[in-house]
Amino acid sequence: MKAISSTELRQLYRKFFESKGHKVISSASIIPENDPTVLFTTAGMHPLVPYLMGAKHPAGTRLTDVQKCVRTCDIDDVGDNSHLTFFEMLGNWSLGDYFKKESIAWSWEFLTSPEYLGIDKDRLAFSVFAGDDDCPRDVEAHDLWLSCGAVEDHIFYLPKENNWWGPAGITGPCGPDTEIFIITDKAPCCPDCSPACSCGRYLEIWNNVFMQYNKQQDGSFLPLEKKNVDTGMGLERTVCVINGKKSVYETDAFTGIFAKIADLSSKEYGETPEITKAFRIVADHMRTSTFIMGDDRGVSPSNVDQGYVLRRLIRRATRYAMNLEMDDSFTQEIAKVIIEQYKDAYPELERNSAFVLEQFKLEEARFARTLRQGEKEFEKVVARLEGTEIDGKSAFHLYDTYGYPVEMTEELAKERGLTVDIKGFEENFKQHQENSHAGAEQRFKGGLADHSVQTARLHTATHLLQAALRRVLGDEVHQKGSNITAERLRFDFTFGRKMTPDEVKQVETLVNEYIKNSVPVVCTESTVDEAKAAGAMGLFESKYGEKVKVYTMGEYSKEICGGPHAETTGELGGFKILKEESSSAGVRRIKAVIFPADGE
Repeated sequence: MKAISSTELRQLYRKFFESKGHKVISSASIIPENDPTVLFTTAGMHPLVPYLMGAKHPAGTRLTDVQKCVRTCDIDDVGDNSHLTFFEMLGNWSLGDYFKKESIAWSWEFLTSPEYLGIDKDRLAFSVFAGDDDCPRDVEAHDLWLSCGAVEDHIFYLPKENNWWGPAGITGPCGPDTEIFIITDKAPCCPDCSPACSCGRYLEIWNNVFMQYNKQQDGSFLPLEKKNVDTGMGLERTVCVINGKKSVYETDAFTGIFAKIADLSSKEYGETPEITKAFRIVADHMRTSTFIMGDDRGVSPSNVDQGYVLRRLIRRATRYAMNLEMDDSFTQEIAKVIIEQYKDAYPELERNSAFVLEQFKLEEARFARTLRQGEKEFEKVVARLEGTEIDGKSAFHLYDTYGYPVEMTEELAKERGLTVDIKGFEENFKQHQENSHAGAEQRFKGGLADHSVQTARLHTATHLLQAALRRVLGDEVHQKGSNITAERLRFDFTFGRKMTPDEVKQVETLVNEYIKNSVPVVCTESTVDEAKAAGAMGLFESKYGEKVKVYTMGEYSKEICGGPHAETTGELGGFKILKEESSSAGVRRIKAVIFPADGE
């Protein structure tokens, strides 16, 4: 295998699939639009769900991209060799176009061709679906790998838990997958050692999902008329494995960030296990936070949703930076390095750099106040203490409610001759983690397939709401995010003050006027520049020349958008604003519902 950098892998991947007739599309926002099931874009396929479900993509049926992703259910595991909260996912898709034969042949070519990754075929292993009572063994995928030149005993049949994807909900598209692994120098752990083991001999780098079935309500699986291919290759993981590194943190993704941390702390990565862990946590959390705030749909730290996760990341980074004895304002200095490193691949980071740096500065000041508040709460705990040990529940309460690190609780306790029930703290912490993981899994599992009539109508209402807000409040209003369930919509927008009751009423009246006039919702396709020239609103995250969908609703609204919509505004019936409130600094939030016209 030849050495490869992150930039080279991005470029090679896109170049290869472009040569196979794929259109290179831009990374979608890291913050999903109108999707209540997840806080962040968690995989390359996530923004493409409507098209995998059957909607027509403006770029065609063969697509490839590098997608920004965030997964936060494992925040507390960051610091080991592999866990990251932000990562880049390389992907290619067939939307009812090619299927297994081409997908597997191209994967083999990209991996083994000297022009691309040049991996020795003897270092590659593959897993395919073993079959069960629901669906047959994927002999086709097995035989296709053999025909490419794969070694027979490097192909493993594994069950559904290893080689199956979906459906996203209870029913819908799903199918077998084939996973691709690099075989390390580690000896087999047992005679039956396979990619299903966690012994470290097999490291996954690529996953090709073949959506060929539609799961029914009764649990049966029917063949799909149009079959899709969805693949995902983690950029950081692949660069790590190909370069023979033991950890993703030893790749070029972190070289510059670690250099800045070393400069600010006067410590060296690898000096001690504790220092190594601190470097990794600070680097990972700062990278993720910079991408969350630097997104064109970026949010500020807050106590809800994405803002809550962002705040937790920044504060955890700050705690470990304190362990490294780094100066105040370290967040801004590290953010500058990250922006410089990624600005060519993701220009939005430089475009939004002023906002990113300002938010880091504000959050550092807020956390300093939080620490002071935590110390006051600590004194209250001590005041009611019976004995010399602070119980685990109280220590966790300080951490969970006030963001006060347990290490600091231990330090203050020691100064007073007290101890902390760390085992009890860890039990409370573990329970909190399990609840969080269950919630995160349910959010992801629950709703990617929710494209019901009601959610389409609520999505349409967000367009009309933005148009009305801009008419009443002025052109400073821009969408900052939205969240839709089957019952209501939530819409965040830029505005510097609380709306007056009269302004709220005006907006509500205008939206109902737009609905009453029942204009058609017309979808057209154009390039980004054409959409801009026509006065379309929306995030211009697509690259020059890339085609996008533009939804026009009479003279009221024209927006770039990829979500589901009603056919006419009249379908919405009626519109009612339930609440107008602050979301974060400079951002307001409206919660609203729609209802049948005869229910007014």
